[in-house]
Amino acid sequence: MVVLAAGSFGARQLGSRPIGPLGDEILCRRGITDAVRCDDRSRAPFRGARSRQASGVGTALRAGEGGTGEPALESMSGNIRKRSIAIHGCLGLASLITFACLARGTQRLDQDGLTRETLKSGNREREFLICQPASLPDGEEVPVVFVYHGGTGTAKGTMNLTRFNALALSERFIAVYPQGIGNGWNDGRKTTVSESHRDGVDDLAFFDAMLKWLRDHRPIDRRRIFVTGISNGGIFAHYLAAQRSGQIAAIAPVVGGIARPFDKVFQPAEPVSVLIVQGTDDPLVLYEGGAIGGWDGKDRGAIISTDAACRLWVTANGCFEQSSVAPLPDRDPNDGCRVEATKWSQGQANSEVWLYRVQGGGHTWPGGIQYAPKRLIGRVTHDIDSDEIWRFFESHPKPK
Repeated sequence: MVVLAAGSFGARQLGSRPIGPLGDEILCRRGITDAVRCDDRSRAPFRGARSRQASGVGTALRAGEGGTGEPALESMSGNIRKRSIAIHGCLGLASLITFACLARGTQRLDQDGLTRETLKSGNREREFLICQPASLPDGEEVPVVFVYHGGTGTAKGTMNLTRFNALALSERFIAVYPQGIGNGWNDGRKTTVSESHRDGVDDLAFFDAMLKWLRDHRPIDRRRIFVTGISNGGIFAHYLAAQRSGQIAAIAPVVGGIARPFDKVFQPAEPVSVLIVQGTDDPLVLYEGGAIGGWDGKDRGAIISTDAACRLWVTANGCFEQSSVAPLPDRDPNDGCRVEATKWSQGQANSEVWLYRVQGGGHTWPGGIQYAPKRLIGRVTHDIDSDEIWRFFESHPKPK
């Protein structure tokens, strides 16, 4: 758990660098939320949860570490200082596989059910966090949900933002939070902004290595392997599923589209059910697609439009081209957002493609916190949250 302390010179974060959404270094005045312990069952479900707002200074506050869309927040006296909103790379965004999988040991953290694992993937030491129920009956195989952080984010920060731990414990699945090299993922974009792209990091091999480790050390259900992520992590979820469609049952990319030029070779071998969550007012990863946004003029690559991404998956899965469209309940009339659900069904192997179009939504995690001013990242919807993502996963396993 990270403690944020506010003092006369503004807030400071103890033990971690203040990171905001999309890999931006941001000090926020509002949107403080408590970090979620792995054993905190009271947090599930999180419907309509509101972020607490900080007021004044001199108060100890808790929040997760940073990353794309993650709660790296600090209470500040007065207005947010311009130099404190240093959005460095504002979106760090965020092959044959020859891997060696060698477990390097387990570090049990200070939260019940939470461990940090290390393994060797290629020539790199890689880390990931795991949260799982304390005990599993003999012979029971459980689902796995991989949760990928955003650009320059962290596994721990995304764990706190998404609150999948409470769901893992109450719904009995294993939540996995991988950590990217240079805090990013090689997601199919052409860019040299992030280390993972510059060095051509093989994050597909890392996924393969984690999955092998889980098969060797945990009783996982191979029919129920799921992937979600935000921003750079959401873009990577598309990229990963298209190339590991035989292993992944369903994905839920949040504010992250299909990368260019990867869309030109997009050809999943097997159906994968998809839930896309995208805000219409996202100023960084645009609903209409195009260049990834930022404030420093750097080339972060591009994505195709949200509608084009849906079409690619609908075609790949062989879904019925006619869709159903319906609004979801407006659980929070004050959040400035409405969610419209579009669904394409009757795909091969019972696959589906769903789009949760968040009208008025920004570059944020649904049900999360307003980790930065709305003028920078847009609004957070509280009409949906991680619970909807899990329900989608739960109802879309691979066929027997």
